[in-house]
Amino acid sequence: MALAEYAAAFRSRNVLIVLLLGFSSGLPLALTAGTLQAWLAVEGVDFVTIGWFALAGQPYTYKFLWAPLMDRFQPPFLGRRRGWLALTQIALAALIVWLGTLSPRETPWLAAIAALAIAFLSASQDIVVDAYRTDVLQPHERGAGAAVSVLGYRVAMLVSGAGALVIADQWLGWHATYWLMAGLMVVGFAATWLAIEPPGAAAAPRTLEQAVTEPLAEYFSRHGAWWMLALIVLYKLGDAFAGNLTTAFLLRGPGFTATEVGAISKGFGLAATIGGALAGGALMAKLRLYRALLLFGALQALTNLGFMALAASGKDYLQLYLVIGAENLCGGMGTAAYVALLMALCDRRFSATQYALLSALSAVGRVYVGPLAGYLVESLGWQFFFFCTFLIALPGVCMLYFLRGTIDALDQSPAAGIPTSSRSQASRSV
Repeated sequence: MALAEYAAAFRSRNVLIVLLLGFSSGLPLALTAGTLQAWLAVEGVDFVTIGWFALAGQPYTYKFLWAPLMDRFQPPFLGRRRGWLALTQIALAALIVWLGTLSPRETPWLAAIAALAIAFLSASQDIVVDAYRTDVLQPHERGAGAAVSVLGYRVAMLVSGAGALVIADQWLGWHATYWLMAGLMVVGFAATWLAIEPPGAAAAPRTLEQAVTEPLAEYFSRHGAWWMLALIVLYKLGDAFAGNLTTAFLLRGPGFTATEVGAISKGFGLAATIGGALAGGALMAKLRLYRALLLFGALQALTNLGFMALAASGKDYLQLYLVIGAENLCGGMGTAAYVALLMALCDRRFSATQYALLSALSAVGRVYVGPLAGYLVESLGWQFFFFCTFLIALPGVCMLYFLRGTIDALDQSPAAGIPTSSRSQASRSV
């Protein structure tokens, strides 16, 4: 596919809707996490209570449990995907307004209930946004769609994170800031209203049992299904190991200040991640999915060696900028290709359930490698730790070579999931 065709994909209605939905998906996250923690701290809430508030984010981990309901049932208006989007977005705006009326110091339990409810509805919106993106994007649009989805999500996190903190501190105060964030959900409303319901609603599961069992049965009927699951876990594993302790390393290894880490690692790093996602989507137009995954995976692994060099050289600002820029740029490219892979793996009949399951599995490394990473640092030191993260990234990259036939079959499919006619071809790759 020529770059001109890829540029046209960026201008398509579907990709614009995915961009807006990415913003709507990312907006509520910080409002129940970092922004809420800042509000609690300013209000003088004790640290034990603040720690308990972190549990409000649990719905994001377990969203696959109710994803089948959103595949099976259809609201009485707007269709299966748009109907659920509208319901979750309206409820989210109302709950964010409610949270903005509360005092976390005087009624912490009410604030906790509101935060948990917002996280539940936000996770539910994520289920439908992921399903809609999977359903509506054609193969030539997946790279652009994955890139702008990451862009919208990251911008929204910046708005409801750092942006909300500045607005609350300098101008509006906490209550009005939360009401403003609720008003920004209009971006999601607009996207849902302008969106076109994806085809295939008639093929939705006819019973709840089918919605629960058939997505798994369909996926595991594919030859090499277990190998693809292993790839999903391993592809970002090296990044997960390094990312768990990057901030701690910068503070306690070379000895950068918290302000320097925040400005360079978070601010500059976020810009590099967004640039990487857009660049990754553009390169996928030429490379296609297999080559993009291979190249970006190799680059992700190599950037971990940059932290190893930084650990050896000590406090060097130029090197810090180079390492953070390269790590986030390559990580953003890898994320764009990774999201495109997850979309390609889903059958449109069960895209809400299958994407929720696959994305939950992809989070296994990020969630559970923390303790082991800590032990590695204590035992080996920072230089050898980052070298180990480079080695840990290699199996996922190597697996791509053996799964090339399967990935190429996914990339050629006009619908998500491995088409029946291509399964014999895919089976020869494992």
